Amino acid sequence: MKTRRHIIEFIQKQKTIFIGSVDEDGFPNMKAMFTPRKIEGNCFYFSTNTSSMRTQQFMGNPKASIYSYNRGRFKFEGIMLTGTMEVLQDDDIKREIWCTGDTMYYKQGVTDPDYCVLRFTAIKGRHYCDLKTESFNVEDLA
Repeated sequence: MKTRRHIIEFIQKQKTIFIGSVDEDGFPNMKAMFTPRKIEGNCFYFSTNTSSMRTQQFMGNPKASIYSYNRGRFKFEGIMLTGTMEVLQDDDIKREIWCTGDTMYYKQGVTDPDYCVLRFTAIKGRHYCDLKTESFNVEDLA
């Protein structure tokens, strides 16, 4: 089984991560986003727009998944984590993960009402590499 450290380092190396939400009709939705700004324990933090469709979906149904992969020349590796997503408006966490280039998306800066933080808390996962898949509980990882 992969370690927690391997999973975090793997995700941090990728430029893009896919986030899954559930829409109002119960169908899965997927969106590509930048890699998490912060990873702490089982929690992954992303910046996004408060007004976005995905944010509204998470407010209605917190079930979520994230998926990261690397397609090398001879090796494909992917990690999917499932858990819950919270929409945070707390000023402290917003300031903590803010980057100077974010004003391109949020004109009013870190206090822009359209800026929020998504906190994904992983519960379970699935790892694929070298034609092998393995399911795991995140709490069981060393």
